[in-house]
Amino acid sequence: MVILDRTPASAPGPPSSPPRKSTPGVPWEEASQPSDPILPYLRSISKAMDELGKGPQCDASALDRLKCYLTECIRKYGDEYQYSTDPRLLKIWILYADVTEAFPKVYKQLEEKRMFLEHALLYESYALYLCAEGKIQEADRVYATGVSRKAEPLDHLKKTHLMFLKHLEHFVEEANVDVQPSKKLKNEPTVVDPWSASTMNSLLETINCDLRTFIGYHKSNKVYYGKVPLTSSLNVLRNKVIELGGRKYQIKGSTGSGAFAKVYKSTVDGNTEEMVALKIQSPPFPWEFYMYRQLDMRISEVERPNFGYAHEIHIFSDVSVLVCDYLPYGTLLDVINSHLVVGRYMDEVLCMYYTIEMLKILETLHNAGIIHGDFKPDNMLVCYLSGEITEETFRSETRDEQNQGLCLVDWGRGIDLKLFRAGTEFRGDCGTSGFSCVEMQEHRNWTYQVDTYGLCAIVHMMLHGAPMSVQKVPSAGGGYEYQPKAPVKRYWNVELWKKLFSTLLNAPSNGSDVATLRGLRAAFREHMCGNRQHVGKLNQMLAKQKASLCSS
Repeated sequence: MVILDRTPASAPGPPSSPPRKSTPGVPWEEASQPSDPILPYLRSISKAMDELGKGPQCDASALDRLKCYLTECIRKYGDEYQYSTDPRLLKIWILYADVTEAFPKVYKQLEEKRMFLEHALLYESYALYLCAEGKIQEADRVYATGVSRKAEPLDHLKKTHLMFLKHLEHFVEEANVDVQPSKKLKNEPTVVDPWSASTMNSLLETINCDLRTFIGYHKSNKVYYGKVPLTSSLNVLRNKVIELGGRKYQIKGSTGSGAFAKVYKSTVDGNTEEMVALKIQSPPFPWEFYMYRQLDMRISEVERPNFGYAHEIHIFSDVSVLVCDYLPYGTLLDVINSHLVVGRYMDEVLCMYYTIEMLKILETLHNAGIIHGDFKPDNMLVCYLSGEITEETFRSETRDEQNQGLCLVDWGRGIDLKLFRAGTEFRGDCGTSGFSCVEMQEHRNWTYQVDTYGLCAIVHMMLHGAPMSVQKVPSAGGGYEYQPKAPVKRYWNVELWKKLFSTLLNAPSNGSDVATLRGLRAAFREHMCGNRQHVGKLNQMLAKQKASLCSS
């Protein structure tokens, strides 16, 4: 149990007992006033803790009362702004986490509430809990998070972290076993939830200096100044003019919305020929803008249009607005649905074309040390060539045109691998139904699988017109492997599709997958080039698709 400073239990009453004058020199009551509503709880908590250890019957009764006092105090004052920096309330939170055995939940709550993140005691207490649970690497990360946030007293936190590392090293060296456990500990991969509040907060602090140097980054500490709140509904915002950075954006309609943001198409400075997408998010979220700037720096000029563009971001204290390119042809999900509404599936040639494009996108992206994290058909904007596709389009490693095939957008869940230690693996669920990779479903580590599973799920939707379900089946070399439950139709190219699913659904969690993606893409490309009719048929279908979707 975490031991806290306690007030001498001279007042036996419950939390409703009258407050008394504070006791000098006692941390829990420091600077307390007679009207302090937390003080009676502190006394009752202290008395219950004093009674612990006086026998089994006393222990059970005292523990029940202690839980009751802690729970009621947290319920009444846990969210009170006036106590959000009061170290006494932090100690109550910690003791509550200890006696209820809910430390991870409490830590997550405080992260989400942005409470006590500047107090070293929060990180020290949680790290001790994790150590007791045998979660040494997680404890190390918690210490490191506190240090990165400069939690006070910082010197004490750094010293505690250093003692923890030295103790860990000594423990490994002196263990009454051979050196294998030490090697295992050192070789064990770092595991992180890339989307947890603590990780995102730490990453945003890390990139803060870089953000301010990026072209198009505009930040104000004030709330958005417009007459109409940007979080209003489309009916309220339609045709309203939003002024940002000296430009006027008139909202014309919605292009989509999610759990955290809404996207609107807008004209610029009254020019109906110039259209952009405004992504409005509350609370403000600069991470996506950072990801777009990394794409600018790491992706070649020829491949760059396949990943969308962000021109600028305007951050206020209550909301952020990301200004992006607008593409008018809809998404890959729209293409899939356009076939389903007439009772048909996409032709295999068209499926192969988009599969080649997606393999190329992931090959380029992963080679740049970036994971998308939300690879699904509604994040794939459709592009069209100005002319027809030729065999050379498939055979050549260069593009005939830049805007070709697909454009991957929505980088809010993007992962920059360069911000993590080499060899880091991830835990955590993307939260998108039907696109959680097998590793997520089984609570195992993952890296690039979050993207490659998404690719398989999209291919399955194109081929079968339905979400993908996977199953374990015996593999030829022993053990088992994952395969889609729906069989590949015999009149398709069975070998190619089976190889795609078998390879990507059973990929290891570490190591680059760039060569694998390139090999799969080459196989599909050679098949398309092996028959002139494939390319001609593809051009006809794309022309028909463009005419249909753009006229609707």
